[in-house]
Amino acid sequence: MPAQGGHPISFPVPLSTRRKGTTVHETSTDQNPTAGTSGEREPAASRSTRWRVVDIVVASVIGVATGLVFLFWNNVGYAWFSAADALTPGLGGIAVGIWLIGGVLGGLIIRKPGAALYVELLAAIVSALVGNQWGIETIYSGLAQGLGAELVFLATGYRRFGVVTAMLAGAAAGAAAWVLELFLSGNLQKSAEFLVLYFGTVVVSGAVLAGLLGWIVVRALAATGALSRFGAGRDVTGRV
Repeated sequence: MPAQGGHPISFPVPLSTRRKGTTVHETSTDQNPTAGTSGEREPAASRSTRWRVVDIVVASVIGVATGLVFLFWNNVGYAWFSAADALTPGLGGIAVGIWLIGGVLGGLIIRKPGAALYVELLAAIVSALVGNQWGIETIYSGLAQGLGAELVFLATGYRRFGVVTAMLAGAAAGAAAWVLELFLSGNLQKSAEFLVLYFGTVVVSGAVLAGLLGWIVVRALAATGALSRFGAGRDVTGRV
């Protein structure tokens, strides 16, 4: 992250107090450029698109941890998916959101280009390597879902990280998953009614279970001080 604060501003001393050839410099600094912000938009002065070592380490930890969450959801969530889909074909999409949360967490915490894609993809790789019922297809899904979330953060210029952005990222990840499954799962051959209902439920689930829940998780982590080296942490502590 770039050093905080403004550029030195020089003010000449009045003629009555200065000596010939001398100038007094006064430097204006801003000790907390994110204080007072709502978390929806990060000030340009505190942004950097360059990844730090800590960004790589934390993004990797988030990705692995999210992959372990996926392992749990592969059973519980899939049971919910199957039950809802048996009730009404297409309704199962309401359970998909947790599988989309990696991209939201990565984007909200790291706040750098590629973070949403990296975390979601890494989580999918962990899930596939440990073992699940979809095998390598999980990695394709992680790639598509992470890209969907990434595009939302990209559209904001990686400057907005509030709840609206989080929910849009989750919804976009769901929409990307829906598009991929048209071909990967053969959904293109299914009825229009199924496709419309499935699209609606996947997008809503992504917005709520990935977007809103992801935003709440990040806020909770930030409140503990665990994210003090990130903008997400300063957004919270700056208002305490």
